[in-house]
Amino acid sequence: MTYDSVDLLKAFHDKSKLGYPLLHDEAAKHVVALGILNPQYKPGHSAYGIPHPGILLISPEGKVLARFAELGYRQRPPLEEVLEVVRERVAGSSSVY
Repeated sequence: MTYDSVDLLKAFHDKSKLGYPLLHDEAAKHVVALGILNPQYKPGHSAYGIPHPGILLISPEGKVLARFAELGYRQRPPLEEVLEVVRERVAGSSSVY
């Protein structure tokens, strides 16, 4: 999910031949709702809408099952921790992820 324009996303998507959609977050509405907006950039700044880096685990129904957000872009959640939470949250679920 990014605040970049739809045209820029489409050009990048087409050039990279991604196998998944990219999401445009108009006015950072979703980043704010998810509580991951980086407050370093205020409305009107060219970088407004940048989220804290992270991972969201979202069910097919749109429910946020887990959220991993870091304060700095150089930090990432440990992969084993993320995978363990994914295993716990989807265990026994009839939904396909």
